[in-house]
Amino acid sequence: MSDTPRNQKTIAEINHKLRAGKAVVVTAEEMVDVVQTEGARGAAARVDVVTTGTFGVMCSSGAFLNFGHTKPKMKASKVWLNEVEAYAGIAAVDCYIGATQVREDDPLNKVHPGRFSYGGGHVIEDLVAGRAVKLRATSYGTDCYPLREHEAELRLGDLRDAVLFNPRNAYQNYNCAVNASDRTIYTYMGVLRPRLANATFSSAGELSPLLNDPHYWTLGTGTKIFLGGAVGAVAWAGTQHAPQTPRNARGVPEGGAGTLMVTGDLKQMSPRFLRGASLVGYGTSLMVGIGVPIPILNEELAWFTGVSNHDITCPVVDYGDAYPSGEGAALGRVSYAELQSGSITLNGRSIQSSPLSSISRAREIAVTLKQWLDDGRFNLGEPQIPLATVPWTGTVPSQG
Repeated sequence: MSDTPRNQKTIAEINHKLRAGKAVVVTAEEMVDVVQTEGARGAAARVDVVTTGTFGVMCSSGAFLNFGHTKPKMKASKVWLNEVEAYAGIAAVDCYIGATQVREDDPLNKVHPGRFSYGGGHVIEDLVAGRAVKLRATSYGTDCYPLREHEAELRLGDLRDAVLFNPRNAYQNYNCAVNASDRTIYTYMGVLRPRLANATFSSAGELSPLLNDPHYWTLGTGTKIFLGGAVGAVAWAGTQHAPQTPRNARGVPEGGAGTLMVTGDLKQMSPRFLRGASLVGYGTSLMVGIGVPIPILNEELAWFTGVSNHDITCPVVDYGDAYPSGEGAALGRVSYAELQSGSITLNGRSIQSSPLSSISRAREIAVTLKQWLDDGRFNLGEPQIPLATVPWTGTVPSQG
C-alpha cells in the first residue's frame, strides 16, 4: 500500500448521519477499547467519528485585533495592550499580539530566574475573560491619519475584529525533557533539576489530535476543529510541519513532526481553554485547547485512532547541554503510558515525570466535541487543501 487507502465512507455521508442523529461518535480514549475489542474492521464499520483533545502551552500563538478608527483618524505605528507591545506594521488600526511578547517594563532575566508575570498570552486571556485592557498607540502622523497619540480602555466586545491565529499548534509528538547538567535550568519545558532529577513532557498522548491521524488524511485547510472553546478551523500546515520525521510501524512519528496553523473568532472563545502562562526563567506563553474530530473513512483510520499510550513513544532529550547546543543523540525513549504514570525508567534509573499539558482538560475537550457532534451543533469540515504528508506502506493487523 503506497497511498491513502480507498475510503469506505465519505465525510458527506458521515455529516448526513450526524444531521439525522444516527452517527456513532466516540472519544479517542474510548476508541482504544473499541479497536482492541472489535478489531479495526469492526471499529470502522461501527464508529463514524473519533474526537481528540489537547490542552497545553503553545508558544506560536497570538491574535489579530482591529481596534477601530479613532476621531481624528490615526495610523498606529506602535501599539501596546496593558503595556505589552503588539506588532502594528499591518494597517492603520490592525495589530497582532503574540503570546510570548512580555510587558515593556518586565525585568526579564536580569535577576535570574525571571518571573515573567505578564505577557501577550495573558492579554489574550484577559480579553476573552471580559476584563478591560488598556490600549496605547502612537503614530508619526500623516495627512489622512493626523492623530499621533491615542489611549483607551477596551474590552473584547469593543474591538471591531478579534481573530485568534496561531501559526504552530498541536505538535505531533514531542520531546521528554531532562537535565543532565549539574545546575537547575529554566526552559520552555519547565524547571529541570540537575542530574536527571525530573522529567517533563507536553502531549496528551492517545488523546492528541495528530497522533490519531498520523498521516493527516482527514486534515487540511478547512478542517473544522474545537479551538479555545469555540468552533475554529485549520488554516494551513503549521510552521515547522515535518511529515518526513521517521515513524514506527504504528505510524507514530519518533519525534516532533506535524503541526497545525489554526484560526477562529476570539469573541466566541472561553478563558477555560485559553490561559496565559508564565514560565519561570523563560518567558510568557498561552495555553490553548484544541480538539479535532477524525472521521473514520476506512479501516486504516480506525486502526490509527485506536492508538494507545503504550504505542506512542518519544525521545528523552538532555536540555542541559544537547538541546541548547543542537547536538547529541536522545538519551533513550519512553512511552506515554510511562510518562503519565508519574515516573519513567532511564538506563535503570527511576525519574519523576510531570506534564506541562493537562490530560483532564484534554479529555474534557474530546468529550465536549463529542457532545457538539451528538447534539447537531457541529459537523465535519471537508479539507480543501490537504496537509503535506508521506505515503503509508504498512498494513492493518487482521485482529485490529
